[in-house]
Amino acid sequence: MPEPTKKDEMSNGEKESVAPDSSEVPMPTPEISLEVSPPPPEQPVETEGKDPQPIEVIKPVQPEPVENGSKEPEPEAVVVGAKEQVESVNSEVKEAPSPCSPPPPDKDDATTNTPSPPPPPDDSVHVSAMGRKDSVWSLGEGQAPEDLDKPVDTPPLSSLLIERPQGGSITVGGDISFVAKVEAQDLLRKPTIKWFKGKWMDLASKTGKHLQLKETFDRRTKIHTFEMHIIKAKDNYAGNYRCEVTYKDKFDSCSFDLEVKELEQSQSVDIRSAFKRSSEGHEDAGDLDFSGLLKHREPKQDETPEVDVWEILKSARPDQYEKIAFEYGITDLRGLLKRLKKTKKEEKKSEAFAKKLDPAYQVDKGGKIRLVVDLADPTVELKWYKNGQEIRPTPNQRKFIFEQKGTQRIMVINNCGLNDDAAYSVAAGEEKCTTELFVKELPVKITKEIEAVKTTVNERIELACEVSEEGAQVKWCKNGVEVPTGPRSRYRVKSEGLKHWLIIDDASKEDTGTFSLMASGGTSEAKVQVELKPLKIIQDLQDMTVLLGQPLKMHCEIFPGNVPGRWYRNGQLIQSNDRINILQRAKNHRLEIVNSTIHDAGDYTFVPEGYSQSLCAKVHIVDPPRVHLESLNFPDNTVTIVAGNKLRVEIPISGEPAPRVVWMKGERVILDSGHRVRAETFSDHTSLTIDIAEKEDTGNYKIVLQNEAGEAGASIKVKVVDIPDPPEVPLVTEVGGDWCSMTWEPPIYDGGSPILGYFIERKKKQSSRWMRLNFDLNKETTFEPKKMIEGVPYEVRVFAVNAIGVSKPSEPSKAFVPLAVTSEPTMLVVDDVTDTTVTMKWRPPDTIGAAGLDGYLVEYCIEGTDDWRVTNKELTEKTKYTITGLPPEAKILVRVRAINAAGASTPRTLQHSILVKEVIEPPKIRIPRHLRQTYTRKVGEAVNLVIPFMGKPRPKVSWLKEGQTVDPTQVTIRNTDCDSIIFIRKAERKHSGMYDMKVEVENHVDTAIVDIQIVDLPGPPQCVKIDEVWGGNVALDWTPPKDNGNAAITGYTIQKADKKTMEWYTCIEHYHRTCITITELVVGNEYYFRIYSENMVGLSEGATQTKDSALIVKEGMQLKNPEYIDHDFKEPPKFTQPLINTFAIAGYNATLNCSVRANPRPKVIWMKNKIAIIDDPRYRMFSNQGVCTLEIRKPSPYDGGMYSCKAINNLGDALVECKLEVKGGFTFSELMQRGVPLHLIDKYMSETKAVEQPEK
Repeated sequence: MPEPTKKDEMSNGEKESVAPDSSEVPMPTPEISLEVSPPPPEQPVETEGKDPQPIEVIKPVQPEPVENGSKEPEPEAVVVGAKEQVESVNSEVKEAPSPCSPPPPDKDDATTNTPSPPPPPDDSVHVSAMGRKDSVWSLGEGQAPEDLDKPVDTPPLSSLLIERPQGGSITVGGDISFVAKVEAQDLLRKPTIKWFKGKWMDLASKTGKHLQLKETFDRRTKIHTFEMHIIKAKDNYAGNYRCEVTYKDKFDSCSFDLEVKELEQSQSVDIRSAFKRSSEGHEDAGDLDFSGLLKHREPKQDETPEVDVWEILKSARPDQYEKIAFEYGITDLRGLLKRLKKTKKEEKKSEAFAKKLDPAYQVDKGGKIRLVVDLADPTVELKWYKNGQEIRPTPNQRKFIFEQKGTQRIMVINNCGLNDDAAYSVAAGEEKCTTELFVKELPVKITKEIEAVKTTVNERIELACEVSEEGAQVKWCKNGVEVPTGPRSRYRVKSEGLKHWLIIDDASKEDTGTFSLMASGGTSEAKVQVELKPLKIIQDLQDMTVLLGQPLKMHCEIFPGNVPGRWYRNGQLIQSNDRINILQRAKNHRLEIVNSTIHDAGDYTFVPEGYSQSLCAKVHIVDPPRVHLESLNFPDNTVTIVAGNKLRVEIPISGEPAPRVVWMKGERVILDSGHRVRAETFSDHTSLTIDIAEKEDTGNYKIVLQNEAGEAGASIKVKVVDIPDPPEVPLVTEVGGDWCSMTWEPPIYDGGSPILGYFIERKKKQSSRWMRLNFDLNKETTFEPKKMIEGVPYEVRVFAVNAIGVSKPSEPSKAFVPLAVTSEPTMLVVDDVTDTTVTMKWRPPDTIGAAGLDGYLVEYCIEGTDDWRVTNKELTEKTKYTITGLPPEAKILVRVRAINAAGASTPRTLQHSILVKEVIEPPKIRIPRHLRQTYTRKVGEAVNLVIPFMGKPRPKVSWLKEGQTVDPTQVTIRNTDCDSIIFIRKAERKHSGMYDMKVEVENHVDTAIVDIQIVDLPGPPQCVKIDEVWGGNVALDWTPPKDNGNAAITGYTIQKADKKTMEWYTCIEHYHRTCITITELVVGNEYYFRIYSENMVGLSEGATQTKDSALIVKEGMQLKNPEYIDHDFKEPPKFTQPLINTFAIAGYNATLNCSVRANPRPKVIWMKNKIAIIDDPRYRMFSNQGVCTLEIRKPSPYDGGMYSCKAINNLGDALVECKLEVKGGFTFSELMQRGVPLHLIDKYMSETKAVEQPEK
């Protein structure tokens, strides 16, 4: 690898000195006397506070020490470089745009532009250099100097990497890859990997065309592979890189170096390319294109210029600079002038020092160094500093010795160690000069080589080596890769004095290889060969037969012990999990399976790792046969089938190997080759099939299963059911007018199922259409048909019903005709009585019937006897009859019967006895209640009054009006035996008055008065006038109308009209007084008023208007009408009543309801399981006044789920949800009949049980 260089920022164009390789410098003596010589006259002197002094190392011409005060040879200016002291660098960056960029080369630089060296590893930075910013070596994007003293928190290391990336070397423009591998066998997820350059720069954000990161995973070997590819490398890519792997609490890292070698090319710097502006346009881009360096852009190198532009610019006048820059293609004229100005500056000569300290000194570890300065004023007080801390002499310390020789001041540092590697400065008054001391550590050499080792597995290996220095840092490697020595590593490292050991306690075959010890002064290598011990099988694997579900344990024993191995089943690798345990204890190897399954059967092989031999055995898993009748869900293991249907019963079975199945009914074996009844057996179930079920198929069926693990049996019962036989012929025992009574006997055969009831039908004898009489089953064997038509012949028949269906009908009954007698006559009264006769009258019966009415039979008997005598030998069709030949003053009872073809009806008997004697009845007028007060009618309406009266013999009736005889031309009066009628076709007001009615029977008189009032519309009020007008009020006054329409005035209606429009508006109605004040009139308007009168008929036809108008005068007040804002009734949807979780019964309609409020009217969408229901005939959706309803027609268990209702309008949307569960459903036989597959039936049955169990 190339030597790291010490760099200092030089912004004034000074030379950068480069020291030759330390390998080319002769080894100096332990004591080196270095003196500060005055700088050459051509180099500018450093001025304090301005540009820094370039670093120069004074290389003595002769290796022997130089005496104090003697003249030293002319120093050779080279860039300081030390291979072992990379971390100590004096780089004070002042004007550089980035601390990671190299200083710009000058045209005057005599040295070549060397490639950037890689940064040292993290542990190579000495403690003395950790706190100094000026001693941090940095190139590229590394850790900031101010962050070096901060502790880095890293998790504890663990061995995750099974292959670590190795350092490498490439040329500029070449490609290189670094690979890291992590074994994921014990990891649950992918580990996290990070690639760093230096300490802190994460390369994940720098990927692009020059840097690519790749990750792969091999599922077969369970290894994660992480790769970092560097493409077309540049010189600043060199340095130390780090790979970090993290997984939960585990952590592992590895550092490696990249060396980038530069191609042989011309090292001259073209001033024209240096002062071409970058595209970024930064302020400091005139000095060099540092932004291009930071972005990893390779500056384009032009051909070496043939003309020295610097010399031309130095000799030219300022007004010619622009012309020269244009001629030679220099675009950044501003930066060029700035650089030229710095070049022409001269350093100010120091006043305190005649000769300052050299820029840098170098000494070997353990040697002595003298730092000498020459003062211009010997009286000036001098102070020495180390890393800014003053060095004070102590009496007992011989580390720092201070001497004076004339104007020279000397500080001697004895026994130099790595902590003396620091920045030193000396202050004389206000002036100060600084230098850098580099302590070179001597290489560690190997004094005793490692010896080769040949051993066998499980033995102990010790590799020993001796070095030249105690406590030296060494590194053990295997095949060029550093050996991990962590707590979990198999390798242990031990050191004692000059000796170092690498110990492997339990060697394995993987330990074979080349082991080496690397020290700074050399490397020692030795080969280690580990061979296997001969394999001896102490106990071989045995063939096994295991019951299903029982533990399986396989065991073998081999020698040597501690030899790992792998288990295989049928050639497939067996991995350890919760059910499978793989154990190894010394020579014993075990494979344990907790619960064996069918898949565990096969050929098992155990292969010791590293050996070609293997141990084999066969495992056979057996399972006793079992019949799983519980999955059928049949009550009492009984299968019911309707005769004529196909029966297929599938019974799940299990067993390993597959059992032999035999079906039997009684002693008869059912074969699989049967025609109508057959049995079939499959791998996981057996079935019984009856194509057309018959009555003889009813019985017990036995299933027998056999295999080598045992025997099992079960039985099921098959019940074939059918419709019953028809009942016996029904008998009609009694007949009524529209009913009859019937009875019958049950059927002989009930079809194998109990009779649930009967259906009854009837028909007319002439018709062929039978009509069902009962829709609910009749449980009894008797019935009374009703609502039949009288006189029509009927027949009846009966059906028997069981669980299977309805039987055939019975034979029809004998024809019968419903007939009934009439009801009793009504309203039997005495019409007239004489000394020998009694006249009776009545009305026909309410119900006559189909047999009609032939006539009436009148009977009487003397009171106190039961001797009823028929008065009419022949039936009378009239409803009035006179009984003659009665003894005078006798008391009789009378009754009447209605006769038809069905017989005589129930008699109607007079409630009281009749005295056979003529009686005078005084007259009695029965005034109707509505005529007992004034009878009022409007003009033009008709008047028709009926006034009943009583009296015998027939009374005489007369009418008077106001004491005068009633004019028959005006009023029509008609009299009968029992009432008097007064009729006026078109009433007029003159018909009003008091009407007197008089009824006379011999000397007996009765009178009554009827008051008739004919009313009409009233006339208008009289003399309407305006009494007073004030403000917005007007006082009106009027007199009642002259004509009240023959009725009292009930009120007045007042209206107003604006004089401009003369449109009338009603102010008040039904006003009772004759004066009023009208208010709230509009100021400035002129009003007229009119008034209607009102009575019970209505308003008067005309109205009386005021002659004058009322002007509403403005009184200085102005009315301001308030402004009203219309309310916005729009609102987004909002559910006022949400959906609720619902349970539904399978086969019965279910409804879901909710209510929503929104304006405008929303669009309602119903969804099932978040899927919209569209055009599905099983659903009906309603929406009425915001109430949304979803009807599910005859749901099945598959209709259960989450239902949601969504309402949407242009203002928003709303959503409600509910859960619907459908209980009940189909039985196993119904699902089988529908052709549903068995696995779907099992899933449905298990879901049904899961729903029912929580409810219980």
